[in-house]
Amino acid sequence: MKTRAITAFFFTIVMLGSIFLGPYTFTAFYLLLSLVALLEFYKMVKIGGIRPHRNIGVALATLIFLTTAAYHFLHFELKYLLLIIPLVFSVFIAELYKKNKIPFANISYTFVGFIYVTLPFCFFYALGFIMDFNTYSFHFPLAFLLMLWANDTGAYLFGMKLGKRKLFERHSPKKSWEGFFGGVFTSLVVSIAIAYQFTEVEPIVWAGMAAIISCFGTLGDLVESMLKRSLDVKDSGTFLPGHGGFLDRFDGLLIAAPIVYVYLYLLIY
Repeated sequence: MKTRAITAFFFTIVMLGSIFLGPYTFTAFYLLLSLVALLEFYKMVKIGGIRPHRNIGVALATLIFLTTAAYHFLHFELKYLLLIIPLVFSVFIAELYKKNKIPFANISYTFVGFIYVTLPFCFFYALGFIMDFNTYSFHFPLAFLLMLWANDTGAYLFGMKLGKRKLFERHSPKKSWEGFFGGVFTSLVVSIAIAYQFTEVEPIVWAGMAAIISCFGTLGDLVESMLKRSLDVKDSGTFLPGHGGFLDRFDGLLIAAPIVYVYLYLLIY
């Protein structure tokens, strides 16, 4: 527990620093983080006998993320994403030269990697520009992380004290309905505090964001648990002592970030 707490403390400082230090640090940090999480995904699926095209997947992920950043920094038109199409189809060509009994499984997991990992990080990154596509603001990324952490903390504490009814025992035996609602409650409390500090949107919008993060963050956790159980692995990595890998720490973000972005975009625009 002590190791887990120390790791969480220092990693939280690094993450908050990446948000507060401006758009370039924010871009570099989350590009790196998304690539490390993607590599963990590819490493995990190899345990199940799948051989994804790691190098092509990482190249695609980098181009997608950098194109998202260029759209905000350089008014880069999204039509230039078409340039990645040759790289996409190179996966099929590369598989021709592999001697593997399940070629389309390799191809599929290559694409699943950056759809499951990279695109959600791009949506989270884009939250920094949600109010003005060309001006960075740390308010929404910071609020997202605070609500996500509040949900995780509340779910853990309420689940430990009150948890009796299993939420989804097949994939995560320790999660309970009491913990889930405890997470929603703590996330909503944090959203109220955020609404007093950040006034870009109405308090009800922040509360809706908190509810979405709690619901879809929990689903993201369950999805990653399903992935790990299907591959019979405990953690996605060992980089964070007491926490596992980066994919383990950001599993809630992977499902929640795209939904939150769409929610805010529809309300703001």
